[in-house]
Amino acid sequence: MEAAGYYQQFERNVRIILDALDAGLNVRTTHLPTSLPIEVYVLCEVLNQGGEHFRLTTQGLDTIREFAAQYLQHESATEATMRRILEDKKAMMRTPEGRVLTKEMLIRRLEFFNEAARLVNVMRTQHALGSPPQSRSGNGIALQK
Repeated sequence: MEAAGYYQQFERNVRIILDALDAGLNVRTTHLPTSLPIEVYVLCEVLNQGGEHFRLTTQGLDTIREFAAQYLQHESATEATMRRILEDKKAMMRTPEGRVLTKEMLIRRLEFFNEAARLVNVMRTQHALGSPPQSRSGNGIALQK
């Protein structure tokens, strides 16, 4: 999928992740409890580079809820910032590893949210079909009861 496709699906992907977490999806055996907060923080840094003002005060999986609430408050401005970043082929930002294209940082975050949404959809489908919870050595699929 191209960057434009990830961008267009971003809000939907965040909603899918939040709905799954709210439904009690147990993601403890997946990478999401660690990677999701990190990706949310990095996304906020990228958006703040573009002029937004995201401030996260929570930790763990609550960061996506806090981000979503702030995103929805300023949805059109944030979407305009994302479009502007995606169109700018020269903007750079500093990271601990050096300078990188802001556009590439945003694209990678959008890809991550697309894959995370796909993962939670698969997990929910397997649960609906009666698949038993998987262990860490399996594919990490489990729902809380």
